[in-house]
Amino acid sequence: MKKGLFCRIALSAVMVAAVGALTACGNKADDSKVYVYNWGEYIDPETMEMFTEETGIEVVYDEFETNEIMYPKVEAGASAYDVICPSDYMIKKMIDNDLLQKINWDNIPNAKANIGAQYYESSKEFDANNEYSVPYCWGTVGILYNKTMVSDPVDSWDILWNEKYADSILMQDSVRDAFMVALKRNGASMNTLDAAELDAAKEDLVEQKPIVQAYVVDQVRDKMIGNEAALGVIYSGEAIYTQRENPDLEYVIPKEGTNVWIDSWVIPKNAQSVTNAEKFIDFMCRPEIALMNFDYITYSTPNDAARELIEDEDIKNSEIAFPDLSQYNNLETYIYLGEEGDEMYNDRWKEVKSE
Repeated sequence: MKKGLFCRIALSAVMVAAVGALTACGNKADDSKVYVYNWGEYIDPETMEMFTEETGIEVVYDEFETNEIMYPKVEAGASAYDVICPSDYMIKKMIDNDLLQKINWDNIPNAKANIGAQYYESSKEFDANNEYSVPYCWGTVGILYNKTMVSDPVDSWDILWNEKYADSILMQDSVRDAFMVALKRNGASMNTLDAAELDAAKEDLVEQKPIVQAYVVDQVRDKMIGNEAALGVIYSGEAIYTQRENPDLEYVIPKEGTNVWIDSWVIPKNAQSVTNAEKFIDFMCRPEIALMNFDYITYSTPNDAARELIEDEDIKNSEIAFPDLSQYNNLETYIYLGEEGDEMYNDRWKEVKSE
């Protein structure tokens, strides 16, 4: 569930469109373009240029930072996107609210041929019959720590409450991720709707807040690379990049368990060019293209054929990029909790942030 990546290469001006331009599309179809809504810096710009060169279809690209920012924009229907890349639980919410159309798998043969069966199996937790989504990236959430700044063992979420590291702890500025940390620390499910468990997690987050340096998204990676913090909650793909930049950094999945997430391509109900959407998704599922995106964003690819093309054996067998999940306990995927469930989490998150 990405999450913001450090900006390395600016997207081509040809491919980036202002929100207003997308909104202006209205209901008028344009077969010469495909409108894509994706996480920031979550694709190699060169792959989009290659797609345009091969097909003649211009990629009009827009970015979002969180699922919660993306959803209301899509729900309102003001901007007509052809392809979107939400996360697991948000895909379920979009399915339940009739915002997505079913995938015609015959038109996306690379997805059937190259995506590993295990990822489709995992996707059934939010897309029961694999009808609406094509896996794009996956990963875990864990703790990134600086070996030169942390003297205690890092194997539990508990360390994020250790006052020894006051003002050197980074938390994700995300309601589900923040509550996941507190809930897992207490032995609860990150999908709980038990008010008492949520209240306990909220109180723990309030207690932790004075020692937190910042609640951030993209900046976890930047601050950790720059030795500005000792500990940070981070997504596995970003952890891989940070280690390349700063060898003192280590990534750990805490013993209490964590979130295993999947981000997938979907086609919204109001897509103006389903044909172009299918061509775009199929192109991104080619092994060599999926490999380019993996190399660029460092988030784990579910494309088994692409993984076979990885030449660096350390990366190909990386326990961060491709962990053996069977060795961990209490791993979960976020599920959509319904409007009342969302409200339970959001109300408590507002209390944490307002303290």
